[in-house]
Amino acid sequence: MPGKGTHGFGVWLVHAGNLLLSLADRAGIRGLFSDADAYHLDQAFPLLMKQLELMLTSGELSPRYQHTVTLYAKGLTCEADTLGSCGYVYLAVYPTPEMKN
Repeated sequence: MPGKGTHGFGVWLVHAGNLLLSLADRAGIRGLFSDADAYHLDQAFPLLMKQLELMLTSGELSPRYQHTVTLYAKGLTCEADTLGSCGYVYLAVYPTPEMKN
């Protein structure tokens, strides 16, 4: 699932009960992250995972039906989508674009 912009982090997650497990061989960084963005990703990723797990528990996010959710944390945008895959959540995280006036 491509994110917006020229750089970002993507990973496939496996839905296992109320947990999400990342597939290390299905994760990667596209482009270059600044040191600040990499630090923010390191800090925000566990929070994003927990929020997505809570969405699975509540039924707001279901692996049976295609649905996209967008989360924001520490200057990053996270787009998660099940794509109706019956077990996977596809995640794209990228720096939140700055709004121009």
